[in-house]
Amino acid sequence: MERIFASIITIGDELLIGQVIDTNSAWMAQELNKIGIWVKRRVAVGDSWDEIWKALDEENKEANIILITGGLGPTADDITKPLLCEYFGGKLIIDETALANVKYIFERVLKRPMIERNLKQAEVPDVCTVIQNKRGTAPGMWFEKQGKIFMSMPGVPHEMKGMMTDNVLPGLQKKFTLPHIAHRTLLTAGIGESFLAEHIIDFENNLPANIKLAYLPNYGMVRLRLTATGNNKEITESEIKDQFEVLKKLVAAWTVIDTDLTMQEAIGKLLKSKKQTVATAESCTGGYIAHLITSIAGSSEYFKGSVVSYANEIKENVLRVSEQTLATAGAVSEETVREMVQGALLLLNTDYVIATSGIMGPGGGSAEKPVGTVWVAVGNRSIIISQKFNFRFDRSRNIELTATNALNMLRKFIVDGAKS
Repeated sequence: MERIFASIITIGDELLIGQVIDTNSAWMAQELNKIGIWVKRRVAVGDSWDEIWKALDEENKEANIILITGGLGPTADDITKPLLCEYFGGKLIIDETALANVKYIFERVLKRPMIERNLKQAEVPDVCTVIQNKRGTAPGMWFEKQGKIFMSMPGVPHEMKGMMTDNVLPGLQKKFTLPHIAHRTLLTAGIGESFLAEHIIDFENNLPANIKLAYLPNYGMVRLRLTATGNNKEITESEIKDQFEVLKKLVAAWTVIDTDLTMQEAIGKLLKSKKQTVATAESCTGGYIAHLITSIAGSSEYFKGSVVSYANEIKENVLRVSEQTLATAGAVSEETVREMVQGALLLLNTDYVIATSGIMGPGGGSAEKPVGTVWVAVGNRSIIISQKFNFRFDRSRNIELTATNALNMLRKFIVDGAKS
């Protein structure tokens, strides 16, 4: 089966100068891949007539589908709509359904008067199929030219996602005969990408031609993703299932979870299954571990709370770390994080606690305790374990790595406790 390729063009000066991060193309690429469309290129251009026109010409040569986001607002720098009108040889007309939508939003939702500029949102080229915007004022536009599809959507992520989900993806599935694509993903921790690759080199080399393995490293973890492509859904799913079972056995020692979940999602799933709770006592991570845990919907079922004991007086007065421990061993020490766990277990009435204390940098280090020195402890009312880490990166990455390793320590602590 011939592959169907897509290109994604994102428009806006704000993307090029880094004022706005492009999350649209990443999300779109994921959703296109799910239905069997391969994203060949992603291109960002500024609010320049010539550059947008050039991008359309170039991507028309590379792909079957060209998806465009941005430049559909009511201001002078939003030039996508008139450009597309000229590019496809049409003229701008008022779409009555889009006009009614604009009026409804201003009169009923925003409750403010419209100006002529707002009414222009309802203008569309007469050579397109209009995709109504259920989440905003700018309609989408579907063009077809010499067997190619061009789809223009708003740059607002919420609005773009609504159009993609309700109209664009179903429309593309009807338009093209697409292969079946299957993914299987597992998450590993505690082993570097290069060592992992060496460990499974024979497995990777012997994969069937239609199954590919991807390594997705991130802050002390590596996701392994198998992707299978085929014309028959049942056969493709069976092939990837068999290979995934082999992979799982090969990396069992480092596997966090055998589905496409984050570390914090995996821990949440584990705690919910045991009907147990966790809390954090954080110094150097400043509440970041608590943030990761609570970023998951439903985490109130298993997360009790956090004490961000950045100052020694909070460690001493709230978590009951002894004055002597802080004076002799110091805030960044095994003794301190173990006492932080003990204090938080009593204070927050929880089953497990994670505690952290370290030197994130760029200053604050010493010869004895350089920047990147971190102590982590996890425990329950029976056992507390602790571990020292020595990270060598900038402040942001040191915090991320501390959080990842702390969460993985908790995961292994819970799992090992269940096995004992």
